[in-house]
Amino acid sequence: MSKVLSIENLHVAIDGKEILRGVDLTLRQGEVHALMGPNGSGKSTLSYALMGHPNYEVTAGSITLDGVDVLALEPDQRAKAGIFLAFQYPTVIPGVSVANFLRHAVTNVRNPDRKEGEDLIPMRDFRKELREQMDELGVDQEFARRYLNDGFSGGEKKRAEILQLAMLRPAFAILDETDSGLDIDAVRIVSEGVNRVAARHSTGVLVITHYERILTYIKPQFVHILFGGRIVENGGPDLIKLLEKEGYNWVREKYPEAAQDEAEMEAAQQQQKTPVGAAVK
Repeated sequence: MSKVLSIENLHVAIDGKEILRGVDLTLRQGEVHALMGPNGSGKSTLSYALMGHPNYEVTAGSITLDGVDVLALEPDQRAKAGIFLAFQYPTVIPGVSVANFLRHAVTNVRNPDRKEGEDLIPMRDFRKELREQMDELGVDQEFARRYLNDGFSGGEKKRAEILQLAMLRPAFAILDETDSGLDIDAVRIVSEGVNRVAARHSTGVLVITHYERILTYIKPQFVHILFGGRIVENGGPDLIKLLEKEGYNWVREKYPEAAQDEAEMEAAQQQQKTPVGAAVK
């Protein structure tokens, strides 16, 4: 049976300021969903809340994975349960090779009860699987010896994320603006990797983006619009075409309360970016 990731009435705050204001979303393994919305609407907040980032406080609502309370789990436990997050800005980890990082991560996910440092996947088996995945994804074998994201280009960082996805085989993959900073060729290559992994392991995919171009390659069955901290529209691929043609003005007109919340959130963000001297002026 396929697993189900259920988000119900989720409210999330950062530094006491509410960002998500009642999000409802259900994902099943094998489904591809796109979550779209303008900058600052709360898309990345949702992804971080799903993975348990400590700066994002869940003030109401629930997240469950096959009935298990995800909010009661630490981030590493969420990963072991089958949730994967591809970051918009992957972290650089100098001194830790891609291969070493992946060997430990894969072992932890596949054998969640082991003690750290014990019973790692046999090196021969790991190397064989890693080489196969790198060949399929078109990644140079030398990549495995480099320090994770250290000196990587934008495209290399995103390829490293997809390589992790391929090796970890999660039930659900959350792609937080994976297309950010990539040229069109890199978007295509990364997308093809996501499609290959998702098809092989029946991975449920949530693509978070405000651009349409990645959705040319990762084709969602379900599309959701996040606006003012809540999902206001649910539909199919036609929603993508409508946004491409009309932008978000029709959303603002149709949902005035959400538009007001969106404006308040944007004003708060601008105020945080404004230097003190400029604010006084």
